Amino acid sequence: MRMQQISFVALTLIGLGLVVLGLAGTSAGAAGGFLDAERDPAHPYDAQIRDNTRSLLSQGRTTFRYDTLGSERLFGNTIGLHTAIEGARFGGVGPGVSPKTALAVGLKVDSDALPREVVAAIQAGQVDLDDPAVTLTLLKLGAVVGVTGVFNNPDQPGQGLKAVGIQCALCHSTVDDSFAPGIGKRLDGWPNQDLNVGAIINLAPDLSAVDHLLGVDDSTTRNVLQSWGPGKFDAELFMDGKAFRPDGGPAATLIPPAYGLAGVNLHTYTGWGSVTYWNAFVGNLEMHGQPGTFYDPRLDNADRFPVAARNGFGHLISPPGEDRISPKLPALHLYQLALPAPTPAPGSFDAQAAARGQAVFEGQGRCATCHVPPTFTEPGWNLHTAQEIGIDDFQASRSPDGRYRTTPLAGRLFNRTRGFYHDGRFAKLLDVVNHYDGFMRLGLSDRQKQDLVEYLKSL
Repeated sequence: MRMQQISFVALTLIGLGLVVLGLAGTSAGAAGGFLDAERDPAHPYDAQIRDNTRSLLSQGRTTFRYDTLGSERLFGNTIGLHTAIEGARFGGVGPGVSPKTALAVGLKVDSDALPREVVAAIQAGQVDLDDPAVTLTLLKLGAVVGVTGVFNNPDQPGQGLKAVGIQCALCHSTVDDSFAPGIGKRLDGWPNQDLNVGAIINLAPDLSAVDHLLGVDDSTTRNVLQSWGPGKFDAELFMDGKAFRPDGGPAATLIPPAYGLAGVNLHTYTGWGSVTYWNAFVGNLEMHGQPGTFYDPRLDNADRFPVAARNGFGHLISPPGEDRISPKLPALHLYQLALPAPTPAPGSFDAQAAARGQAVFEGQGRCATCHVPPTFTEPGWNLHTAQEIGIDDFQASRSPDGRYRTTPLAGRLFNRTRGFYHDGRFAKLLDVVNHYDGFMRLGLSDRQKQDLVEYLKSL
């Protein structure tokens, strides 16, 4: 009798296990087809979630790539950047910006936006890349990544520009160079490490509005812009007016990636706020999109943020029906969270050494204490003082919390060309490893350090 009871219980448990496995398989299958309406016979509310997700992703992608958020008011109407781009020949000033010049300052061209006849002409060498008229044509085609031309006559780009505006993609997208260097398919979320933002803005003939904002003369403004160099931008300059570090170096930081942010609390090197906060901050205070709404009373602190406090940057208000920025933020947020961290190409790192390096990362190197997989940052409040990581506090002191964020690692290390850390102070990954080995007294051998570098390159 007891054996029969045991057998019955065992069979019951096995049966329940099969049912659970079956349900798990069903759930996995349903999840796998969630965004596919034909494969997923969803509950009406599930269908609403699916449709909302697809709609927001599409809207967010459009905003990220193409929406100027009204930035043409500053870059066009106020500082006249468009007049320098078109040149005197088309009603502007100076020689104009040719495609060669545009590529030289890091602007990228979306090959998918080029008609077949244009592609064929470029390949045949029939396009004069020294002619600013070609740049106007590229703007008319919407092919310059992150820049929109507003033409006096949209049907005739030869009549010149009325203004130019910029998008998120200007700094946070690049191309894969599949057509030519600087020309290829878009890579959204990848930082443009060639983009010389300062040099581009410096082309504008009238920076008096920027001079007034910072409270300096024009030559000072232009010297600061020229100091940034490729792949860097100083978002805090328009908050605190600090253009240079105490050692005389530029205060600009590396343009950060906009990918791999899902599950990450704080977005920037010094933890100003979440992804949504920073989108609103940049749209209003860096792109100078108009009209918009932004609230951050921390910027009222005139001792820490004199430029922001003087200009009321923490209290921008636009009527709901006129606000061009706030309605775009939800979809933009979702699209950015959907951008995956890129993976390194096969053969770009030593796989066996990387496997050994992972053990160092999670063990003696103590890296995983802060860079917790799979986000490779701390779940929660992922900030540290400068003393905790063994560096100066200059950049951290420019932020409200005075700390540095634990930067997520995946996709951020193998493709860097401008150095590592927020300001590129470490030229190589090995330099970063050596810094922590010395500061934290890890006692790593040369072999362990090299293995750790290979693991970091594999993320």
